[in-house]
Amino acid sequence: MGTGKDSGTQQRLLLQFEVEEFLYREAHLLDERRLDEWLALCSDDIHYWMPIRRTTTAKETDLEFTKPGTMAYFDDDREILALRIQRLQAGRAWAEDPPSRTRHIVSNVRILEVDGDEILVGLNFQLYRNRLESEEDLWVGRREDLLRREAGALKLARRYIYLDQTVILAQNMSSIF
Repeated sequence: MGTGKDSGTQQRLLLQFEVEEFLYREAHLLDERRLDEWLALCSDDIHYWMPIRRTTTAKETDLEFTKPGTMAYFDDDREILALRIQRLQAGRAWAEDPPSRTRHIVSNVRILEVDGDEILVGLNFQLYRNRLESEEDLWVGRREDLLRREAGALKLARRYIYLDQTVILAQNMSSIF
Protein backbone atom coordinates (compact mmCIF):
# COMPACT_ATOMS: atom_id res chain seq x y z
CA MET A 1 0.00 0.00 0.00
CA GLY A 2 1.24 3.48 -0.87
CA THR A 3 2.12 6.00 1.79
CA GLY A 4 1.11 9.65 1.82
CA LYS A 5 4.61 10.49 0.64
CA ASP A 6 4.25 8.18 -2.36
CA SER A 7 0.90 9.77 -3.20
CA GLY A 8 2.42 13.27 -3.09
CA THR A 9 5.28 12.18 -5.34
CA GLN A 10 2.83 10.65 -7.80
CA GLN A 11 0.77 13.85 -7.87
CA ARG A 12 3.88 15.96 -8.53
CA LEU A 13 4.97 13.60 -11.31
CA LEU A 14 1.51 13.66 -12.90
CA LEU A 15 1.44 17.47 -12.76
CA GLN A 16 4.95 17.66 -14.25
CA PHE A 17 3.84 15.34 -17.07
CA GLU A 18 0.66 17.36 -17.71
CA VAL A 19 2.61 20.64 -17.82
CA GLU A 20 5.24 19.23 -20.18
CA GLU A 21 2.59 17.77 -22.49
CA PHE A 22 0.85 21.17 -22.60
CA LEU A 23 4.12 22.90 -23.53
CA TYR A 24 5.02 20.31 -26.18
CA ARG A 25 1.54 20.52 -27.74
CA GLU A 26 1.74 24.30 -27.75
CA ALA A 27 5.16 24.22 -29.49
CA HIS A 28 3.78 21.79 -32.07
CA LEU A 29 0.81 24.05 -32.84
CA LEU A 30 3.12 27.03 -33.36
CA ASP A 31 5.46 25.06 -35.62
CA GLU A 32 2.52 23.82 -37.69
CA ARG A 33 1.14 27.39 -37.98
CA ARG A 34 -2.09 26.36 -36.25
CA LEU A 35 -2.27 29.76 -34.62
CA ASP A 36 -6.00 29.83 -33.88
CA GLU A 37 -5.60 26.59 -31.95
CA TRP A 38 -2.61 28.08 -30.12
CA LEU A 39 -4.63 31.18 -29.19
CA ALA A 40 -7.36 28.91 -27.82
CA LEU A 41 -4.77 27.68 -25.28
CA CYS A 42 -4.47 31.22 -23.92
CA SER A 43 -6.62 32.63 -21.14
CA ASP A 44 -8.76 35.69 -21.79
CA ASP A 45 -6.47 37.78 -19.55
CA ILE A 46 -3.12 36.58 -20.94
CA HIS A 47 -0.10 38.84 -20.59
CA TYR A 48 2.61 38.09 -23.18
CA TRP A 49 5.74 40.10 -22.41
CA MET A 50 9.34 40.19 -23.63
CA PRO A 51 11.56 42.81 -22.00
CA ILE A 52 14.58 44.36 -23.66
CA ARG A 53 17.89 43.04 -22.39
CA ARG A 54 20.83 45.38 -21.90
CA THR A 55 24.48 44.71 -21.24
CA THR A 56 25.23 45.89 -17.71
CA THR A 57 28.09 45.77 -15.27
CA ALA A 58 28.23 43.06 -12.63
CA LYS A 59 27.01 45.59 -10.05
CA GLU A 60 23.93 46.48 -12.12
CA THR A 61 22.53 43.07 -13.10
CA ASP A 62 19.18 44.09 -11.58
CA LEU A 63 18.93 46.61 -14.47
CA GLU A 64 19.71 44.04 -17.17
CA PHE A 65 16.06 43.64 -18.26
CA THR A 66 13.52 46.41 -18.68
CA LYS A 67 10.64 46.28 -16.21
CA PRO A 68 6.93 45.76 -16.93
CA GLY A 69 5.31 49.00 -18.03
CA THR A 70 8.50 50.27 -19.70
CA MET A 71 10.04 49.53 -23.11
CA ALA A 72 9.61 45.92 -24.28
CA TYR A 73 9.73 43.93 -27.51
CA PHE A 74 6.28 42.56 -26.68
CA ASP A 75 3.72 43.69 -24.13
CA ASP A 76 0.60 42.03 -25.52
CA ASP A 77 -2.81 41.02 -24.27
CA ARG A 78 -5.17 38.56 -25.94
CA GLU A 79 -6.60 41.19 -28.29
CA ILE A 80 -3.18 42.17 -29.61
CA LEU A 81 -2.16 38.51 -29.99
CA ALA A 82 -5.39 37.84 -31.93
CA LEU A 83 -4.66 40.82 -34.23
CA ARG A 84 -1.10 39.58 -34.83
CA ILE A 85 -2.43 36.13 -35.73
CA GLN A 86 -5.15 37.57 -37.97
CA ARG A 87 -2.55 39.67 -39.81
CA LEU A 88 -0.31 36.63 -40.33
CA GLN A 89 -3.16 34.47 -41.60
CA ALA A 90 -4.56 37.13 -43.93
CA GLY A 91 -1.25 37.53 -45.75
CA ARG A 92 -0.92 41.18 -44.73
CA ALA A 93 2.41 40.59 -42.98
CA TRP A 94 4.91 41.06 -45.82
CA ALA A 95 7.73 39.82 -43.60
CA GLU A 96 5.92 36.48 -43.36
CA ASP A 97 4.96 35.93 -47.00
CA PRO A 98 6.16 33.33 -47.72
CA PRO A 99 5.81 32.17 -44.12
CA SER A 100 8.71 31.24 -41.88
CA ARG A 101 9.46 27.71 -40.86
CA THR A 102 9.98 27.44 -37.11
CA ARG A 103 11.00 24.89 -34.56
CA HIS A 104 10.20 25.55 -30.91
CA ILE A 105 12.24 23.55 -28.42
CA VAL A 106 11.50 23.66 -24.69
CA SER A 107 13.64 22.05 -22.01
CA ASN A 108 14.53 22.12 -18.33
CA VAL A 109 10.86 22.44 -17.44
CA ARG A 110 10.50 23.16 -13.72
CA ILE A 111 7.38 23.74 -11.69
CA LEU A 112 8.32 26.73 -9.57
CA GLU A 113 5.11 27.21 -7.63
CA VAL A 114 1.57 25.91 -7.40
CA ASP A 115 -1.09 28.21 -5.99
CA GLY A 116 -4.59 26.80 -6.30
CA ASP A 117 -5.40 26.55 -10.01
CA GLU A 118 -2.23 28.40 -11.06
CA ILE A 119 1.11 26.79 -11.85
CA LEU A 120 4.23 28.91 -12.33
CA VAL A 121 6.60 27.15 -14.72
CA GLY A 122 10.21 27.99 -15.55
CA LEU A 123 11.83 26.61 -18.68
CA ASN A 124 14.55 27.14 -21.24
CA PHE A 125 13.74 27.53 -24.92
CA GLN A 126 15.20 27.71 -28.37
CA LEU A 127 13.30 29.10 -31.32
CA TYR A 128 14.79 28.39 -34.72
CA ARG A 129 13.36 30.34 -37.66
CA ASN A 130 14.12 29.86 -41.35
CA ARG A 131 12.60 31.85 -44.20
CA LEU A 132 13.33 31.95 -47.91
CA GLU A 133 16.72 30.51 -48.85
CA SER A 134 18.96 32.51 -46.57
CA GLU A 135 17.12 33.97 -43.57
CA GLU A 136 17.99 32.08 -40.43
CA ASP A 137 17.45 33.17 -36.85
CA LEU A 138 18.00 31.50 -33.51
CA TRP A 139 16.64 32.88 -30.27
CA VAL A 140 17.64 31.29 -26.98
CA GLY A 141 16.50 32.14 -23.50
CA ARG A 142 14.28 31.30 -20.61
CA ARG A 143 10.59 31.74 -19.98
CA GLU A 144 8.32 32.02 -17.01
CA ASP A 145 4.88 30.76 -17.94
CA LEU A 146 1.89 30.97 -15.66
CA LEU A 147 -0.55 28.18 -16.46
CA ARG A 148 -4.06 28.24 -15.06
CA ARG A 149 -6.56 25.43 -14.87
CA GLU A 150 -9.83 26.62 -16.42
CA ALA A 151 -12.77 24.22 -16.79
CA GLY A 152 -10.37 21.33 -16.12
CA ALA A 153 -7.86 22.28 -18.86
CA LEU A 154 -4.58 24.17 -18.65
CA LYS A 155 -4.47 27.64 -20.24
CA LEU A 156 -1.56 30.01 -20.69
CA ALA A 157 -2.28 33.03 -18.47
CA ARG A 158 1.11 34.75 -18.62
CA ARG A 159 4.31 34.37 -20.61
CA TYR A 160 7.46 36.30 -19.72
CA ILE A 161 10.24 35.74 -22.28
CA TYR A 162 13.84 36.54 -21.37
CA LEU A 163 16.22 36.37 -24.34
CA ASP A 164 19.90 35.63 -23.85
CA GLN A 165 20.74 38.03 -26.70
CA THR A 166 21.16 41.75 -26.10
CA VAL A 167 21.25 42.54 -29.84
CA ILE A 168 18.56 41.16 -32.14
CA LEU A 169 19.99 40.49 -35.60
CA ALA A 170 16.76 39.09 -37.04
CA GLN A 171 15.01 40.98 -39.84
CA ASN A 172 11.70 40.70 -38.01
CA MET A 173 10.20 39.52 -34.74
CA SER A 174 6.97 38.08 -36.10
CA SER A 175 7.35 34.64 -34.49
CA ILE A 176 5.41 33.70 -31.39
CA PHE A 177 7.76 32.51 -28.69
